[in-house]
Amino acid sequence: MTTSSSSPARPHGAVRLIVLTLFMLMLFVGFYSLGMWQVHRRAWKLDLIAKVDQRVRQPATNAPGLAQWPAVNAANDEYRHVRIMGTLRYDKETLVQATTGYGSGYWVMTPLQLDGGGLVMVNRGFVLPEWRKRTDRGSEPAGEVTVAGLLRMDEPHGGFLRHNEPDTDLWYSRDLQAMAAKRGLGGVAPFFIDMEAVPGGKPDPNLAPVPGLTVISFPNSHLTYALTWFALAAMSIGGAGLLWREERRRRTAGK
Repeated sequence: MTTSSSSPARPHGAVRLIVLTLFMLMLFVGFYSLGMWQVHRRAWKLDLIAKVDQRVRQPATNAPGLAQWPAVNAANDEYRHVRIMGTLRYDKETLVQATTGYGSGYWVMTPLQLDGGGLVMVNRGFVLPEWRKRTDRGSEPAGEVTVAGLLRMDEPHGGFLRHNEPDTDLWYSRDLQAMAAKRGLGGVAPFFIDMEAVPGGKPDPNLAPVPGLTVISFPNSHLTYALTWFALAAMSIGGAGLLWREERRRRTAGK
């Protein structure tokens, strides 16, 4: 009668052990770095949210003038509460596809001709498709008007998975320069203004653009991402510890 006994597992070779350990350390460094990056991103996002909240709540100030346009940027200016005077060019407006709580329809982007030269695009609000069939525009203000709202930056890269088609006049994002070129306009500001709502108004998107629908939302999942990366980093160190503990057990059993 023959009996068989299982022999203890052999220790890893020195080179293999070093390679595995270095690999796990590399994983730790990578995961830890990604976690720290998310920590910094979270701090940046919280600062951005605080700044935007402050800008939105401040009284309206004059929008940047023509000479200031080159210096306007998202970090310092987006969502500022501004006002500006000019004449609305209804004959040169562009409809940009949009979805709001009213349903699917369009943003009405209308150029505002400034007295000192140049144009600023104004998002006069949201309309439903029926609005396009209207011929009567008697209720729309003529002559010089004052527009107040939130300063927003150009959107030249199209919508999510959808690109603007200027040739067929299909727009999914507010690409100001392309709109101006399509309508044969001159210099246009690198920003547009989301017109604010009229107090006490009862908007009907079938009859007129509904302003004041700007959604100010900044997803902030950076803490979750950071904790995930740090957990993976801890698992990498834990894996290295288990590897060395198993190696010590094998060497002890082999003596």
